Amino acid sequence: MKEKARNLRERFRAQEEYAMAKTSTAVEVGQEGCLREGLEAAIRERVREIIEMVLQEEVETALGARRSQRVAERAGYRHGSKQRKLTLRTGTVQLDVPRARLAEADGSEREWQSQLVPRYRRSSREVEQSVLGVYLSGSNTRRIRGALEPLLTGAALSKSAVSRLVLRLEESYRSWQGRDLAEEKIVYLYLDAIYPKVRSGGRVVSLPVLVALGVQENGEKVLLSLMTTGAESADGWQLLLDDLATRKMGRPRLVISDGNAGLAAALDRLWPGLPHQRCTVHKLRNLLAKAPKHTHEAVREEYHRMVYAETLEVARKVREAFLLKWKKQCPGVAASLEEAGENLLTFYRFPESQWRSLRTTNAIERMQLEFRRRVKTQAALPNEGAVLRVFFGLWISGQMKLHRINGYRDIGGKEKAAA
Repeated sequence: MKEKARNLRERFRAQEEYAMAKTSTAVEVGQEGCLREGLEAAIRERVREIIEMVLQEEVETALGARRSQRVAERAGYRHGSKQRKLTLRTGTVQLDVPRARLAEADGSEREWQSQLVPRYRRSSREVEQSVLGVYLSGSNTRRIRGALEPLLTGAALSKSAVSRLVLRLEESYRSWQGRDLAEEKIVYLYLDAIYPKVRSGGRVVSLPVLVALGVQENGEKVLLSLMTTGAESADGWQLLLDDLATRKMGRPRLVISDGNAGLAAALDRLWPGLPHQRCTVHKLRNLLAKAPKHTHEAVREEYHRMVYAETLEVARKVREAFLLKWKKQCPGVAASLEEAGENLLTFYRFPESQWRSLRTTNAIERMQLEFRRRVKTQAALPNEGAVLRVFFGLWISGQMKLHRINGYRDIGGKEKAAA
């Protein structure tokens, strides 16, 4: 029995350390075929748009004029475009590469050749890295030029060209943020906030960014919305939820989030009676913050017996024993657990195969870790627009990969009624 108990504790500890890790930068790799075909197609389409956007800026720089622009300094003229295939990690894209003739000093002409997509290049990791670099550069002209420099040797973009590129990327983000969600068929909804460092008013501050991550009927996760707010308050979450409703997202079966009181109030206003799962990892952190250090191991072990119990009935009995003990030894710990109520055990009402995915907001936590890894060389991002572009760029370019939830084949099953 002692051996079995020790093994159980080790398993719980390993799971907890994995969930609560602060320094790990690993993204969920996901099982083979984790991104559905439609998402892969969307990623390829976005990358194609950006590559073609840069190609247009490249040829305009070479010609010294935009399409149909009449200027004395024009160095040549366009003459159509040609189709090219380029193989990326997300698949093959069909590009429209512009064609142009450049005038030489002796009066002769030569065919313009792109530095971004050389004549015989059929695959390129550099293209993807440079496209992502544009997103990660925010609106910093020097950094965008640096991101594209390996591809545009001898054909550097002008400051105005970079500004146009940033504007188009911003339009791309706004289009994504405003897209219709009626066809997404969201079953589960993860909600959490991340706090990147941003420069504001001459100071570096933590900016709350509200994140909505949905789970579709096939188990795939999809990023639904990003929104900056002054504080993680009821009003902020209400704005995000109202935005999801305006974009025709249906009522999910379950919401998984931390214990933010403002979020709970906003959820109740939009979807009264909606099942709500409090993140068990967030709650454990709350309990440990209330407990003396020498009691941490005992609190953690007893708490794990509750959230990793075999049934809801067993979990409730463990909770009763937990409260009875800690009300005497450390009332703050008991009060913190009581505050969560039944919402800490909601996941038990869903298929057991899904419990691991539904008891925490780890999916968003891992996205935040990848975001931090990408911007760790910068003390702070220049503004909130840069934060949104970076996060959006990581997602839409396929750099953030999320696998299906555990037990996705059982999504069709119905949850048990609350006792």
